[in-house]
Amino acid sequence: MRLEDLRLGIYEKALPGALGWKERLALAKELGFDFVEISIDETDERLGRMSWSEEQRLDLVRAMLETGVDVPSMCLSGHRRFPLGSKDPMVRKQALELMEKAIRFSLDTGVRVIQIAAYDEYYQDSDEETDRLFRQTFLECEKLARKYQVMLSFEIMDTPYFNSIDKFLDLKREFTSCWTSVYPDVGNLSAWGNDVPQQLEKGIDWITAIHLKDTLAVKDDFPGVFKEVPFGTGCVDFPQVFTLLKRLDYRGPFLIEMWTGKENNPEQAIRDARSFILKHMRDVGFIEN
Repeated sequence: MRLEDLRLGIYEKALPGALGWKERLALAKELGFDFVEISIDETDERLGRMSWSEEQRLDLVRAMLETGVDVPSMCLSGHRRFPLGSKDPMVRKQALELMEKAIRFSLDTGVRVIQIAAYDEYYQDSDEETDRLFRQTFLECEKLARKYQVMLSFEIMDTPYFNSIDKFLDLKREFTSCWTSVYPDVGNLSAWGNDVPQQLEKGIDWITAIHLKDTLAVKDDFPGVFKEVPFGTGCVDFPQVFTLLKRLDYRGPFLIEMWTGKENNPEQAIRDARSFILKHMRDVGFIEN
């Protein structure tokens, strides 16, 4: 694959939060990225985007057209606050409403993939009942995705409930829609001790995009670290990942997931991360130049 054929994006939270969308997308382009993944997290500010006016949504679309940088995917981590498997029926109702708003937002703005934060519960304990309720509520989400033709793609998470592609494939036996897929995070897969190449190969037909991030592995006496681990200092074997993806002829997008709030020079940190990834891709021949 040539470099110009590679689709490489950056997570919104890596970029300065005070920027407007046109400035944010223009900066991503300047830093060498093709797209930005929008964050809809559990804060009131980002959840409020789901109630944007028509003009606000048009502003985002105009920014994409004017900069040439698109927003094809959404990280919908707001379901931490409103988990799909909550035992509280009101919370589950809010979770489903959030999903429908996210799908409508996607239709209006051109987002094609909604990344599902696969938590049955986040702040409460998980058990067989929360798992049952998660599956019950997600069935309604899947119906909405079918109706509106928007992809729902499960991230491999930082909790045991959904920490492998095997668990996605188990879920896929129950949710057979073509609009239900997987968005693996090689950092999270690695931190849980998975055989990452094996997992990626098992799920390759359902992968919509791949998150690139480093992590520190979970151990018996250590809970692992799932974010803000500098590239090259964690447990992810990036050459192994890219060697496998070259063999599988993977042509989908990659998203560098990073946070730069603690960086003195965020833009340089992003440049360094991009250079790190491209070097490892070149070293194994995943990209030619």
